[in-house]
Amino acid sequence: MTAPLLNISGLKKYFPVKGLFRVAGYVRAVDGVDLAIDEKETVGLVGESGCGKSTAGRVILRLLDPTAGKVFFKGKDVFKLKGPELKQFRREAQIILQDPYTSLNPRMNIFELIMEPLHVHGTPVDNPEDFVVSALESVGLEREHIYRYPHEFSGGQRQRIAILRVLVLKPSFIVLDEPTSALDVSVQAQILNTLKELQEKMGLSYLFISHDLGVVEYMAHRLAVMYIGKIMEVASSEEIFEKALHPYSQALLGAIPVPDPGFARKRSRLTIRGEPPSPINPPKGCRFHPRCPYAFDRCPKEEPKLLEAEPGHGVACFLYDRR
Repeated sequence: MTAPLLNISGLKKYFPVKGLFRVAGYVRAVDGVDLAIDEKETVGLVGESGCGKSTAGRVILRLLDPTAGKVFFKGKDVFKLKGPELKQFRREAQIILQDPYTSLNPRMNIFELIMEPLHVHGTPVDNPEDFVVSALESVGLEREHIYRYPHEFSGGQRQRIAILRVLVLKPSFIVLDEPTSALDVSVQAQILNTLKELQEKMGLSYLFISHDLGVVEYMAHRLAVMYIGKIMEVASSEEIFEKALHPYSQALLGAIPVPDPGFARKRSRLTIRGEPPSPINPPKGCRFHPRCPYAFDRCPKEEPKLLEAEPGHGVACFLYDRR
């Protein structure tokens, strides 16, 4: 069995909350995440807003320094990389953000934007204009777009340009941080199909961060469900959508809008009470127990570990912990 491309172990990221003269507490944005991503695999990371998904993606790429934990990329400890090795990691592991307009310099035209990462990493290109035109055509844009500026494009076209800036470096791993949530549905489909085609063509691995379970079902091979900084369930997308085990996963799936009212009536819905707790002061024991309809005496006292309830299906819930 080959080693995973990316292996995350005990990853934590705490943000200090400053009081008048001292640190009053910490926001536990990511609090002990274990996850592995294989080559050519898409792992979806889902959960409610504020659960730590985007922070986890940024810490994995070392855009934020971790509080604790390790990330191994191709067998190397990412948090120990320096100099040329760190620069090589930056080239091979990239991120595509939710709003492409914020990641594209409005004073640079498309030719300059696409050539910039190549200049930063010292990658010479013969006939730069022909190279950029060919790259644009690979994502459905044309030669006439080469000297235009970001504000002259639609949201979908800007996202294609943002994707292209990443792809010219030929990475092997990309964090997709809600790359389609700001786009119309028809444009979303085009971008998602483009990402799938590029994955097959270039052998890419994705960490797909989203709160849209319909999009994740289409894109991801495996799914990790996150709640207040912790992974609650990990399994193949098919297994989670057919038979989610964790009550929180069941509640997320039950909240998906269904266009067929008849089907919606037949589908069982698990409702959960209240709002997510603060990551500054998370509940003791299982973090989901204050909202869980199945909580019992053990839940507020102990924190469940992410264990295999079935082969390849991990869940952090005492309903499936028979120890």
